[in-house]
Amino acid sequence: MAPATIMAGARRLVSSRRRTEAPRRRPSPSTPPKKLRPMSEIMARAKYAVVERADYSDIICEQCGSGERPGELLLCDKCDKGFHMRCLRPIVVRIPIGSWLCPKCSGHRRVRTFSQKRIIDFFKIQKSGDGKKKCNLNQDTRKRRRRPLVLLKKRRRLLPFIPSEDPNQRLKQMGTLASALTAMQMEFSDDLTYSSDMAPRSANQAKFENGGMQVLSREDMETLVLCRSMSRRGECPPFIVVFDSCEGYTVEADAQIKDMTFIAEYTGDVDYIKNRENDDCDSMMTLLLATNPSESLVICPDKRGNIARFINGINNHTP
Repeated sequence: MAPATIMAGARRLVSSRRRTEAPRRRPSPSTPPKKLRPMSEIMARAKYAVVERADYSDIICEQCGSGERPGELLLCDKCDKGFHMRCLRPIVVRIPIGSWLCPKCSGHRRVRTFSQKRIIDFFKIQKSGDGKKKCNLNQDTRKRRRRPLVLLKKRRRLLPFIPSEDPNQRLKQMGTLASALTAMQMEFSDDLTYSSDMAPRSANQAKFENGGMQVLSREDMETLVLCRSMSRRGECPPFIVVFDSCEGYTVEADAQIKDMTFIAEYTGDVDYIKNRENDDCDSMMTLLLATNPSESLVICPDKRGNIARFINGINNHTP
């Protein structure tokens, strides 16, 4: 009888409190109703725990419906469903290290839109004084024309990229890059990144390169500096980042681009190649091949990078 007595007393206490409270005001009709998030969005962001099953013999691929080639079946650590590496879009070429989420659970295909302010903050664009500063390409072209034709035939020089004249078009181009980087949980960076747990800045020196380092000419260095300054002002290369069902994120040219045009420097985290022998990053770039293989360096754009991360090749033969 004791629990029942306590509950009855609690109910009486609540009833007496309700009588003494002032009547609640109803929300005015002008107050917008609270927007509730859909269950799909809540589940997509919910935390998950990996639970090992005793038997996986009944696992089949959710795409092709076959349980053959079990060595190529990947299990999602959130929904516990199976997928063949070749059936996934984009195709997975190597077994991922650590936990892995299927495309539905990872949400990588969700396309986010960015406002002009968010794009400026995302890329840390430096605002010019007059707001209409343009790159001086005509003067650069005149400087090249003064040089002898024989020199031009002997060695082809780099050309600076020509950004789109329409500011809205440039915002659209940068917005697609920001969406792709955000979907892959990457930060934008136009510089190499060094950290204490990978390779220090002192490890990247030209004297360590086996056979010597190629040196850019003065004209190519001027082109490099010009392109850097344009990127800082938000004058980006004319590219749009798109999602391809087989290749993942890749780029499409948004304007005519001449051969030997400089696009971007390859950026990301710098690490020793010996630390990345079993890495599943699909876009590593060799930075330095040292005489001592243990001192060789690679660029790993898995946490930080720019548009170079998504450039797999340029097709000059078809539209």
